Amino acid sequence: MLSRLSRTSLAPRGHSIRQAGPTTREMATSSGPLPVLLTPLVSKTSPEVKIPRIIYGTAWKKDQSSALVHKALKAGFRGVDTAAQPRHYNEALVGDGISKSISSNGIRRENLYIQTKFTSISGQDPKNMPYDASQPLEQQIHSSIASSLRNLTFPGSGEPYIDCLVLHSPLRTIEETLQAWKVFESYVPSKIRTLGISNTTLDVLQAVCKEGAIKPCVVQNRFYPATHWDVPLREFCREEGIVFQSFWTLTGNPGLMKSKVVKDMGETLKEARIGDERPVALYSLVLGLEGTSVLNGTTNEERMAGDLAGLRTVGAMIEGVWKEKWEEWLGEFKDLIGEP
Repeated sequence: MLSRLSRTSLAPRGHSIRQAGPTTREMATSSGPLPVLLTPLVSKTSPEVKIPRIIYGTAWKKDQSSALVHKALKAGFRGVDTAAQPRHYNEALVGDGISKSISSNGIRRENLYIQTKFTSISGQDPKNMPYDASQPLEQQIHSSIASSLRNLTFPGSGEPYIDCLVLHSPLRTIEETLQAWKVFESYVPSKIRTLGISNTTLDVLQAVCKEGAIKPCVVQNRFYPATHWDVPLREFCREEGIVFQSFWTLTGNPGLMKSKVVKDMGETLKEARIGDERPVALYSLVLGLEGTSVLNGTTNEERMAGDLAGLRTVGAMIEGVWKEKWEEWLGEFKDLIGEP
């Protein structure tokens, strides 16, 4: 019988998701190559696009969006997630925060990963939408993308482009979902580099992969008990070389935060003087699952830097003195969420 240790290695298991190599140094403020835990991922569909392991989430930031994005990028984040959905996001202010960071912090657009979303009518505020609801679906998508490109234009950075356009959720029918996906595909690779889908089920994801000319690069779903942590869906993502982006990682998992493995790992982190030990422990364990990245939407500037620094320290330690402990922790965590 194979030991649990043989199934919990940091090394990939032969699937198509790959780490992009240790040359990227911009996820954290300290120098030196990134540990494997934080090395950006690349998808099978678009290996030239590097997807950070930690992405700053901008939902619910409202009028603070610009200031918070600027702080997050200053702290070391290099991925930003937003949406053309004024109900929950302020995409224009997100763009403003990125623009300020490019002009004042010496950050280059090509070193950032920026993704936004098209949100269908059902997810929009009827009084504040980026398109005319009376338009056909195809024109709604064109109008939304045009709005996003305007919001995500940065002076001195050339023609605007989006690293990943995400379908915020499947539409009412699979036919409409595939219709929307076909419009998305018409923008790749000139204005949009890659595509993704959020809030999806496995059957919808499989249909998009089967029928679409371009497969999703990312799937962004809640990582929480109600979906049993999407174990079958994430397995499919690994097989197809799709990066799984976890959101609600902390908020949606009070049980995991109180679990023995997170407590035990948190105690070790506390002894090592790593702040916010339990959140960092849970983030680390989720990142330890193959082919995953995590959205982090903290509004606390100290925690922005602390989370990145803590994860970088964990990443280095689990490749060294904590290697055996890490294999045990990750094995326990996989058992807890039903991961094979």
